[in-house]
Amino acid sequence: MNRIHLHLVSDSTGETLEMIGKAALAQFENADVVRHFWPMVRSRQHLQRIMPELEANPGLVLYTLVNEETRLRLEECCRQLDLPAVPVLDRVTEALEAALGQEAHGRPGRQHVMDQAYFDRVDAIQFTIAHDDGIGWENWEEADILLAGVSRSSKTPTSIYLANRGYKVANIPLVVESPPPDKLFELRHPLVVGLTSAPERLVQIRRNRLLSLNENAQTDYSDGERVKTEIAFARRMFADNGWPVIDVTRRSIEETAAAVIKLLGERRRGLPDQHGFEGVKAI
Repeated sequence: MNRIHLHLVSDSTGETLEMIGKAALAQFENADVVRHFWPMVRSRQHLQRIMPELEANPGLVLYTLVNEETRLRLEECCRQLDLPAVPVLDRVTEALEAALGQEAHGRPGRQHVMDQAYFDRVDAIQFTIAHDDGIGWENWEEADILLAGVSRSSKTPTSIYLANRGYKVANIPLVVESPPPDKLFELRHPLVVGLTSAPERLVQIRRNRLLSLNENAQTDYSDGERVKTEIAFARRMFADNGWPVIDVTRRSIEETAAAVIKLLGERRRGLPDQHGFEGVKAI
């Protein structure tokens, strides 16, 4: 397979462009791609400085530039170098202009302005960090979402991802010998979601975790039968309380978070719960 160079040129942080690039590349197995990241390109002078890199490493150029002069200059340079250049947001922006009946504002980084949504997201991140791993249970009622599951069932990374989407999230590890506080079963505002995983996968993750800490991987923590007991304990709790359950065995953090958001949306719209594993199904 030939190696290609992928240049990502943005007039802002480049976060959106990077996500689009990753999503597109995920459709190609074993793609040999060298990514070149060029954020905050907002002037002709800055653009001029990266031209030698484009010439030295010819490939595909993806860009999100709203300044007309900068865009035209980049497109002109790409034509001279015979490089394909794709304005990845243009079709979406044009469709929105038609649907909304107004022109888009050509301001770089407009999606990162410090509006109320920005501060709400900061609050969500702070809340989530302060309520990780069962901490601060007295304030759980303030959460939008509470994730429950046995150790290493991706509660914390999923919580942080959801917080970055603006949701206040708490999470609690379920331990057979240590029942959770009664508050967990009295919650009204948060959506409580159980996270589960295949025992074999969980054993593997736990053993790898212990090895990374230079600890003995052959302990009760990573024992197969012990793990099955923990998962059965958690599943009974989920079923007894009618909480929706997500099986994270083959899901990425992003996929798990998307499933949680979908469940929360259904709840807020008043849709009937259609996820049952003995009343609750691992989705």
